[in-house]
Amino acid sequence: MRIHRGLPASADRPVALTIGNFDGIHRGHQAMLKRLIEAAEDLCLPPAVMTFEPHPREFFAPETAPPRLTSLRAKLELFRAFGIARVFVPRFDRGFASLTPVEFVDDVLVARIGVRWVLVGDDFRFGRARAGDIGTLRTRARTFSVEAMGTIEADGGRVSSTAVRDALNAGDMERVSALLGRPYAISGRVGHGEKLGRQLGFPTANIPLKHRPALAGIFAVRVSGLPGGPRTGVASLGVRPTVTARGRPLLEVYLFDFDQPIYGRRVGVEFLHKLRDEARYPDLDALAVQIRTDVAQARDYFASSSGA
Repeated sequence: MRIHRGLPASADRPVALTIGNFDGIHRGHQAMLKRLIEAAEDLCLPPAVMTFEPHPREFFAPETAPPRLTSLRAKLELFRAFGIARVFVPRFDRGFASLTPVEFVDDVLVARIGVRWVLVGDDFRFGRARAGDIGTLRTRARTFSVEAMGTIEADGGRVSSTAVRDALNAGDMERVSALLGRPYAISGRVGHGEKLGRQLGFPTANIPLKHRPALAGIFAVRVSGLPGGPRTGVASLGVRPTVTARGRPLLEVYLFDFDQPIYGRRVGVEFLHKLRDEARYPDLDALAVQIRTDVAQARDYFASSSGA
């Protein structure tokens, strides 16, 4: 997969393209990627995706922007798994945001991307002040064709990034998996921590987070990227209120029956079941008692048929 960080000066070959933020790459996004691949094969064009960094809402209103569901790296890994040949990642800055709809179509899509076929959602908006829509795109489509995709539903509800965030906030991991078509996961590199978990009898793999997470609490998890294959365990995702009054979000994972050094290893943590919300305890002894309860409940979950 060829990744363009920024836009090329000019197109080197025509492509079939879809455009979007693709936060979470949920089942609606997956349907778009599958349709893109199908059309690209029919037209003998490489399938390409345009996504944005940062998310436009992070650019316009960073204080109120929703938490990301997936990092850029995770999105690129999922695009690759779907068979996408090219990804264009223009930096969403003031200059890009100021492009008129006509400039976006003529200067970006046609001249710099080389689009011959484009797929967008039926609510797609683009250009300065979001002035362009699907009608604008079709009006300017002199050298390419346009296809719109309608809403994808799951269990009677619209599949969207907002719906995924709402389910994560509610701790409804089954609903999250239904919307995503897979368990929700966070990937990162294991770093050194304060070794507090080891003092309490539960050594943890600590994974620093670059962005504010879309969920918090204590979870039964499955971890990939480890020696010997995936392992189950318990994860704490939050600000550790018992330990510090002003903590930054941290992902800490206690792996069952595992005690090998994995510092620097990149792992993926799948959140399968929420055990409880994060809480503040009067002292570390009380916290250790609660951790033992969490571990027992997580082991019970994995021992059950639903957790197998």
